[in-house]
Amino acid sequence: MKNIFLVLFIVASFTYSQTTIKGKISSNKESLPFASVMIGELKIGSQTNENGLFEIKNIEDGTYTLIASYIGFKTSRKKITISKNEIITVNINLVEDANSLDEVVVSGTLKAVSRLETPVPVEVYTTTFLKKNPTSNVFEALQNVNGVRPQLNCNICNTGDIHINGLEGPYTMVTIDGMPIVSGLSTVYGLSGIPNSLIDRIEIVKGPASSLYGSEAVGGLINIITKTPTTAPLFYGDYFTTSWLEHNIDLGAKYKMGKNVNSLLGINYFNYSNAIDNNNDNFTDVTLQDRISVFNKFNFERKSDKEFSVAARFFCEDRWGGEMPWNKKYRGGSEVYGESIYTTRYELLGKYQLPVSENIFASFSYTNHDQNSVYGNTLFLAQQEIAYGQMTWDKKIENHDFLVGTAFRYQYYNDNTTATEVSEKTKISSLFIQDEIKLAEKHSVLLGSRYDYNNIHGSIFTPRIAYKWKPTEKSIFRINSGTGFRVVNLFTEEHAALTGSRDVVITEDLKPEKSYNININYLKKFNFKNGVHAVMEFSSWYTYFTNQILPDYDTDPNKIIYSNLNGYSKTMGVTGNVDLIFPFGLKTMFGFTILDSKNKRDGVTSTPILTEKYSATWGITYDIPKWHLSIDYTGNLYGPMRLPLLGDLDPRKEHSPIWSIQNIQFTYKKFNRFEIYSGVKNLLNWTPNRGNAFIIARANDPFDENVIISDGTNAPQNYGLDGQFVPKGQVVSTDINVNALTFDPGYVYGPNQGIRGFVGVRYNLN
Repeated sequence: MKNIFLVLFIVASFTYSQTTIKGKISSNKESLPFASVMIGELKIGSQTNENGLFEIKNIEDGTYTLIASYIGFKTSRKKITISKNEIITVNINLVEDANSLDEVVVSGTLKAVSRLETPVPVEVYTTTFLKKNPTSNVFEALQNVNGVRPQLNCNICNTGDIHINGLEGPYTMVTIDGMPIVSGLSTVYGLSGIPNSLIDRIEIVKGPASSLYGSEAVGGLINIITKTPTTAPLFYGDYFTTSWLEHNIDLGAKYKMGKNVNSLLGINYFNYSNAIDNNNDNFTDVTLQDRISVFNKFNFERKSDKEFSVAARFFCEDRWGGEMPWNKKYRGGSEVYGESIYTTRYELLGKYQLPVSENIFASFSYTNHDQNSVYGNTLFLAQQEIAYGQMTWDKKIENHDFLVGTAFRYQYYNDNTTATEVSEKTKISSLFIQDEIKLAEKHSVLLGSRYDYNNIHGSIFTPRIAYKWKPTEKSIFRINSGTGFRVVNLFTEEHAALTGSRDVVITEDLKPEKSYNININYLKKFNFKNGVHAVMEFSSWYTYFTNQILPDYDTDPNKIIYSNLNGYSKTMGVTGNVDLIFPFGLKTMFGFTILDSKNKRDGVTSTPILTEKYSATWGITYDIPKWHLSIDYTGNLYGPMRLPLLGDLDPRKEHSPIWSIQNIQFTYKKFNRFEIYSGVKNLLNWTPNRGNAFIIARANDPFDENVIISDGTNAPQNYGLDGQFVPKGQVVSTDINVNALTFDPGYVYGPNQGIRGFVGVRYNLN
């Protein structure tokens, strides 16, 4: 009997020694229903009820971390100590996540300012967004950003660029930490190999930014902002593989170099060596790649606490695509067709705040790019060096917020094409000024202008004006207008000129492109009493080019003709984003864009090729805390776009169908520092060959050995199968070339990679 009582006493004592934690989760005195509350060390927790109240029972004595989280708010972590049986009350006030609206952005005005305060609309995408659809490069990661479309330009080498609001890739400027790193030769490959482990966020400005950033920023700006060594995790690792046998690894680590130098190292390695030909045309569906990128950033601690940072990147890539039997022994020959690109690239960039009382910064960047490529038996060798220096002075005087700057850019470029008889050396000296004037509490106007002197094209002036009205704390109305200019470099931007059998024809000296743009933007944030939060943003824009260098694929199917625009080009449209956050773990993002693009050349109006009429993107995230699981469903949809055909007999469709790429991902987060994720990419298994007899024209004859070109005489071989005479330079239809085609891999508008599964693991050590 004594033993029984002893057992009961022990059990009762054990039960009695356990504690209950209860409390309320709120934000600004408003309850947050269905918020997640967890004890990190024990992996137990609960959700708040409709009144924001929670309770966790039967907790043993000890010291724990109480974690409270709610979508749209910053996660709270509190240390609590339990030493005796009691009921502990813990009330937590959550702060709204800065990622919603109040985050600091720098890309719109070249100075740090709240997203709700900047007169220039800036969209921000953090690493959380990038993780929803893991990719091996930033180029693919942007596929679910509304109004931004990664465009592939070649079925074989998979070159690509970024379209913003219907404008082609060369009109999009890409910077790293504000420095123009990705330009010229790197336009088509520059977004590959930037280690995702080093990316803090991506800021996107849609519309002209030439008044601050100069040439190339006509259609928009993508600024990739890297992490700082002081705030980055101690170590970060991310590895994933796919059922296509793609392998990607991202590593990041910070370390000290002496007492005053903090360093952050990032490494990206990607390998894809599994040649696949699902559409049975004897050509690789996806380019094979072997790529490594190493990035190191140094922050120097100064007694003055002023900023000083230097970063360097090395990039090396070997990629090829072509006929399935191809290997490197066939490189540059006429036996087996292949496109092989060797790229080596060095980058250096830095920022230094001068040791003076005024807020003055000096920034610099240097890139060295070497490309050794073959496209069948066509050799393309190119070297490019770009040195860039910039100095800015930021000064507030009463209701004026000034930014004054000067910049100098030097570019050396040389290749073996007919367009570059001698190496080209370009120098651009720039002076720019910006003044944001606060007219009243809710009204401000921004005036900006930039003067550039190009040693080839002379003086260029680009003004800008913006107006901002902030009627409430959670809404803003903005109008932006400005001009843009760009100097064209055909063979670094138009790889269609290097692949296939079309001849490149430049009819005259190409002048800088000039444009005018106006953009109207409205943004509003809502907080509903039922715990639902919403952010809605809508924009409309109009862009008009007085001169634009566009490739003419229509006049002659065997040529790509470049000339100054004798007419005009315009693009207009509307776009919208709606983000909804629900209190039960659901977050949705939806975006749409409707656009209309027209070119008028020599009195003839046409729609530019590879420009969609409308598009949509979405992302749906559902968190299930009790299962430690997050589900992400992402996708995009594109309307019809005109495609480059090779003539009236080309059997391929003139317009693309409506198409969509959709993905799903499951992320398991139970483990302390690990995340395990898996999912499926391209759920619908969509590829561009749907509805087409073939994608690559004359894949069976890539060197055009059996193609007859009319010489313009009355010889019998210059008459087609229909008996009609074929003009000089045109392809003649024959029994073995019924459709009068030449080899052409440029008929591409979407990725040619089908459905595939993936699995990966992340490790984060703070």
